[in-house]
Amino acid sequence: MRSSVGVDVGGTFTDLVAREGSGRLRACKVPTTPANLARGVLNGLAAVRPAAGVPASVAHGTTVVTNAIVERRGARVGLVTTRGFRDVLEIARQSRLHLYDLRLPPKPEPLVERRLRLEVGERVGPDGAVLLPLALDELPAIVEALERGHVESVAVCLLHSYANPAHERALKAALAPHFAHLSVSSEINAEFREYERSSTTVLNAAVMPLASRYLDELVTALGREARGAVLHLLHSAGGMMSAAAARARPLAMAASGPAAGVAAAAHLARSLGLARALAFDMGGTTTDVCLIADGVAETSAQRKLGGYPVRLPMVAVESIGAGGGSIAYADDAGALKVGPRSAGAEPGPACYGLGGTEPTVTDANLVLGYLDPGRAYGGSIRLDPGRAAAAVEGLGRRFGLSLVEAAQGMVEVANANMLRALRLVSVERGYDLRDFALIAYGGAGPVHAGLLARQAGMTRVIVPVHSGTFSALGCLVSPLRYDAVQTWRARLDVWDPKPAEDRFQELEERCLRPLLDEGIAAGEVALVRSADLRYTGQNYELEVPWRSDSDALRQAFEARHRQLYGYATGESVECVNLRVVARVRDTGVTLPELEPVADGEKAGDQRAWFPETGDVRLPVYQRAPLPPARPVAGPALIVDEWSTTLVYPGQRCAADRFGNLVIEVNA
Repeated sequence: MRSSVGVDVGGTFTDLVAREGSGRLRACKVPTTPANLARGVLNGLAAVRPAAGVPASVAHGTTVVTNAIVERRGARVGLVTTRGFRDVLEIARQSRLHLYDLRLPPKPEPLVERRLRLEVGERVGPDGAVLLPLALDELPAIVEALERGHVESVAVCLLHSYANPAHERALKAALAPHFAHLSVSSEINAEFREYERSSTTVLNAAVMPLASRYLDELVTALGREARGAVLHLLHSAGGMMSAAAARARPLAMAASGPAAGVAAAAHLARSLGLARALAFDMGGTTTDVCLIADGVAETSAQRKLGGYPVRLPMVAVESIGAGGGSIAYADDAGALKVGPRSAGAEPGPACYGLGGTEPTVTDANLVLGYLDPGRAYGGSIRLDPGRAAAAVEGLGRRFGLSLVEAAQGMVEVANANMLRALRLVSVERGYDLRDFALIAYGGAGPVHAGLLARQAGMTRVIVPVHSGTFSALGCLVSPLRYDAVQTWRARLDVWDPKPAEDRFQELEERCLRPLLDEGIAAGEVALVRSADLRYTGQNYELEVPWRSDSDALRQAFEARHRQLYGYATGESVECVNLRVVARVRDTGVTLPELEPVADGEKAGDQRAWFPETGDVRLPVYQRAPLPPARPVAGPALIVDEWSTTLVYPGQRCAADRFGNLVIEVNA
């Protein structure tokens, strides 16, 4: 039986987790090859092949699309829109959340320069009625202007095309002979709100050429070196899609990095039967957190990327500028701050010895004894306690603090930032943090998780067995999934279920089609309906599970509204969008049981400092030899090649039968 492989391409390393025919999981890391990312993927597949064999499927997550948008490396795009609406991208959304903050940078430049925003005569009403026919005779001049502008990709976004896409389809057919890359709003985001739909469609067009070239390289290479392997790409909602779907909607991969880790956390929560969990990914620059309820990660319909709105289903991750590389400093008022500025990978924290001199969270953890200076992290990075102490001591002098006091202050400020993020995705959405387990991964997450959980009132922390390659595992366990949305407005007090049912069936057929094309039986697919509801006339809506009965639908909306805002008004409610998710019910990937090595669990001890104990001897354990249920009393360090887990005083840790470390916070 051939293997399946999950691949996550990061900035420094390409991570892989292979599921062998026996069900065993094998993980590895290889250096990322920025000049040719496909080569790094192939190097990783070659590394796991001796044990796992030639893969039958490759599930792939990548930051190619995200980086292209953030670094403004998208293709030159032309926009064709309804006459009178060429400046929607420039006017943008006139929200002023920080009206009086004079330090804010200017709003980002329009995604398409004005000379390449071209208008065409046509008009469709919000009910889909054609008010002015499409002027196809204007197309030759539009094509000439776009070709003269040397555009590589074209976006088409007409007014109210979500209600009637006929004009956009006609434009697509007319432009297709002239341009290889076309992004049409009714296919990308069939929702109302003109600016957000235009922004999403143009961003999709901007990354189409880059994504297409990358996928072509990868598919060709896989055909040559892993013949027969089926390629799937992770999208931002935490599911997999085909390469063909990724070419048409590459923007859907924009948040696949955070989505991969969250998908793995959701799979772990389902495997362990956790009703409530928080995914907590603390890396070098940012911390990402996401709520998981009943084994399903929360998703959001819109977020910003590079300053621009992207309106596609994405895991509802909150990111803050707090990571191991976050730099501590004194602000203008003399207060201690940590982040969002980061030392990054180059030069990195001072303790890396690569030229960094500013104090970071990693330096503070090393000063406090929470990291092992005798290990080579990632096989190559050795930590220098002297450089860490020098950096932290310099900051301490600014505040009149000792070395240990300064390091402890840095950690407390960083933890306070992360605790706010945990509360943002839980308490501020109507949940009680005490009901949650914290799933901690990333390079620094398992170091801080025990204390954060205690401060939040949580009772359990879980450090996954493959925490060093968790995003690659997320790619492997993510099911094939397709989403569709359609704006459809109707008031619940004059409800007719038949039109909604007809539109739901159309959306379900659209989502099912690519799954059936891959040979998946309809019975293996779960179809989930939901609706976006709001009080009539309000600007913002809430997504709730679908109920065909209008009274039940209203009750579901008011229950959610009451959970979020503490009240429900009893006023008129209207539906604005219908949504469908189609996903394969079972990926077939289960967590194998732990096979600990025979001996060598104790690796020594070192000095550490905790506020409640002062200076103590901290035992250090190797993670791999720990047998299931073998308790480790805190304070203690548990280490492996890629991560360090800190068990704080008064806590207890043991490996479960899968090899996950489970920390009892108030043991």
